[in-house]
Amino acid sequence: MIMKIKNLIPLVPAALILGGAFFSHSCANTTTPPTGGPKDTIPPMLVNVTPLPGSTGVPVHGTKLKFKFNEYVVVKEGKNIYLSPPLSKPPKYKIVEKSLVVYFEEDLMPNTTYSLDLTGAIVDNNEGNPFPGFNLSFSTGERIDSMYLTGTVQDCSTLDPVKGATVMLYKDQSDSAIFKTRPDAAAKTDDWGYFVLRNVQDTIFRLYAIMDEDNNNMYNPETDKIAFCDSLVQPSKKIGRGIYELFKFDMKDTLSCLKRKNDYELNLFLAENAKQMITSKERTGERSFYIKFMAPYAQVQSLSIKGVRKFFTNFNESRDSMQVWVNDLRPQPDTFFVDIKYMKTDSTGTLVSTQEKFKLGKPKELRAKAMKSSRKDIKHEDTIAVYKVTAEPENFELKGISIAFDSPLVKEAFDSIRYEVTNARQKVSKGSYTWSRDTADVRVYHLMSKTKIQKGFQYRFTIPERRFRNVDGFWNDSLVVDIKLPDDDKLSGLTLNLSNVGDTRYIIDLMNEKRDKVIRSYTISSDSVLPFPYLKEGKYCIRFTEDKNRNNRVDTGDLLEHRQPEKVRFFKLKGDNIFLNLPPATELSQDINVGNLFK
Repeated sequence: MIMKIKNLIPLVPAALILGGAFFSHSCANTTTPPTGGPKDTIPPMLVNVTPLPGSTGVPVHGTKLKFKFNEYVVVKEGKNIYLSPPLSKPPKYKIVEKSLVVYFEEDLMPNTTYSLDLTGAIVDNNEGNPFPGFNLSFSTGERIDSMYLTGTVQDCSTLDPVKGATVMLYKDQSDSAIFKTRPDAAAKTDDWGYFVLRNVQDTIFRLYAIMDEDNNNMYNPETDKIAFCDSLVQPSKKIGRGIYELFKFDMKDTLSCLKRKNDYELNLFLAENAKQMITSKERTGERSFYIKFMAPYAQVQSLSIKGVRKFFTNFNESRDSMQVWVNDLRPQPDTFFVDIKYMKTDSTGTLVSTQEKFKLGKPKELRAKAMKSSRKDIKHEDTIAVYKVTAEPENFELKGISIAFDSPLVKEAFDSIRYEVTNARQKVSKGSYTWSRDTADVRVYHLMSKTKIQKGFQYRFTIPERRFRNVDGFWNDSLVVDIKLPDDDKLSGLTLNLSNVGDTRYIIDLMNEKRDKVIRSYTISSDSVLPFPYLKEGKYCIRFTEDKNRNNRVDTGDLLEHRQPEKVRFFKLKGDNIFLNLPPATELSQDINVGNLFK
């Protein structure tokens, strides 16, 4: 016989009932308003649950869980009806009048404590008001586990909270468990990246979090991001009356959500693929093609092209893609026969030297282009060495200018580039510069001014025509590049005085308010004074990345090597505020103890 929860609460131990309690700031009349009256903003309320929270001896076969509400409801997000520990198939559900009935396609495990969470799953039928959530814990055995632990999951690079991550506990402490088996307990993170793993055993676990792309509650390293705790964990808190962290809050209630304490902080990252093999290859032009590898840092031992003696090769920064250009002006065959030897992962997971052969035919558009008979069909860019110049006035002093060619050069004449400086009195003088080829891309060159950069001056680079020739035999067009430093009186500047750097290398990025753009970046390995000029009024944040291996990039983690991603910290002002509010026409100076950021 089903009875109202409020009448049964005195009959059930408080620790068990409150383990499934929910909390909402909206507690008012939930009757449907008359037609034309004020909009219904009251969320649905739960009035009955079967079985009761904390029930034991629940049958393993044909189990049904029933949640009766005070109004008609619908399931908005079925995936948010989440069972812990999860079964091989997610819970099924149906709506029967004002009740939600949850059932399972397979038997539950015997002598096991289960926890079913409804957070973010239910809304009312009329206005879509969300039900704050409810957690029903029950056991198929004679006792119910009553320990819990909490934590947050955040992105390793932005430190933003991650919503919808699956947090998992494993009693099996082997590295392979997360790849092969489902967890012994699991929970989903909320909008704030917060999780509660509740009604778990008082024992030792391994703790993980994943973005479970295929929803199978196991880790797929090719698609899933992962986070892990360095040490084993054991829950130390027991479910009881009035535990703040177990309440269900409105996710818009910032103060209440941030007030929750957490035991663990997990940093989510996408691991570099452990399997190495060629995944794709394509002919991209008359004299060019690329080879794409599954994992970064591909080890190519040899490469040959039938009938071709000279060619350029270039890896991208992560060395998982290699471009090849043939250095021969003669017409090339319709098909390249390529022979490559590289280190490939075999069936045992070991890198072994492997030789592969493949052929690459010209793409259709290239063959059609070769068949054009009228000169009017040939565009100007089809007959020149195409290049692009990047010159950012606000970063000119730090980065100079970059010249990126579409194809590698076989002839270069950088000493032919004219560099002129015009001062505030419009007097023109010859400037001096240095040039270098980019370390990651053979087609990119950087020009840096040796002449002192001064505000109010103008700087001009003139690239004459027919001084640079690419592998296709085409010469460059001329181009004039003018750079004038920003001189708006409302622009501001920021100077960072960095101390306690020690012998660690750090990457320092000044970012915009959305944290989706780096305004200016430095790499340091000692105490430094870093200028950030020409800044518009607005909010900025300062990101520090610990570059332990000194490779000038943010390295991800590795689960099997038990290596966490490189640490990232944001400089915080008072009150944990990471945003620095920069007024117009202001010069600010900020002292930062870098060592303290990473304690």
